[in-house]
Amino acid sequence: MNYVFQFNVVWEHFPELLVGAWLTIQLSASAMALGLGLAILCAYGASAGPRPVRWLIAAYVELIRNTPFLVQLFFIFFGLPSVGVRLTAFEAAVLAMTINLTAYTIEILRAGIGAVPPGQREAGLALGVSAVAVFIYVVLPQAVAAVYPALVSQIVITMLESAVVSQIAVTDLTHVADYIQSRTYRAFETYFAITLIYLAMAVSLRSILARAGRRLFAGRAR
Repeated sequence: MNYVFQFNVVWEHFPELLVGAWLTIQLSASAMALGLGLAILCAYGASAGPRPVRWLIAAYVELIRNTPFLVQLFFIFFGLPSVGVRLTAFEAAVLAMTINLTAYTIEILRAGIGAVPPGQREAGLALGVSAVAVFIYVVLPQAVAAVYPALVSQIVITMLESAVVSQIAVTDLTHVADYIQSRTYRAFETYFAITLIYLAMAVSLRSILARAGRRLFAGRAR
C-alpha cells in the first residue's frame, strides 16, 4: 500500500492549528502562574504551618497525585454544576490544570526546602527576622534553585497534558486537530502536524525556562 502524504492538508489548516496552539499556551501560562503561587503558599504551610494545615495539604497532594487528571477535569466541569458552581470550559480547564500542577509542585518544593540547611533558618530567626521573611528571602530562593530542573519538567508536562482539555470542548490544539481530521479524513497528516507543534512548544518552553533559571540563579549551585 502506497500512502501519499498530502502536505497541502496541513498547510491549508495551519492558521487554525496556530490558533489552537495559542490557546494551549494561554492555558499553560495561566496554570503556571496560579499553580506556582499556590504551591509556594502550600509548601510554606506544609513545612511551617500548624499540624491541621499540614494534614490538609498532605491529603490534597495525595488526592490529586493518585487520581487521573481527566477525572479531575470532568469533576470540575461536569460535577461542580450539580452543586451550583458553573464554569466555562476554559475556566474549568485552567482550574483543573492549576490544581494538578499545584499538587505536584508542592512536593517538588518540599524536597527543595528539605535540602536547605536548617542552620540558615535558625540563624535568621535568631537575628529577629520573622519566620515568613526567613522563608521568602532565605529558604525559598535556595529551595527553588535546588529543584529548578524538576519544576521546569513539571511545567512542561502540564502543558503537554493540556491536550486532555479537548474532551470538554476547549478549542485547544488537540481539539482543532480533531476537528480538522473529522473534515479531511487525513489523520496521519493532521496528528503528525500537531505532534511537531507540541514538540516545538515543549522544547521552546523548556529552553525559555532554562535560560530564565540561569539568569535567576547565576552563581548559585543547582
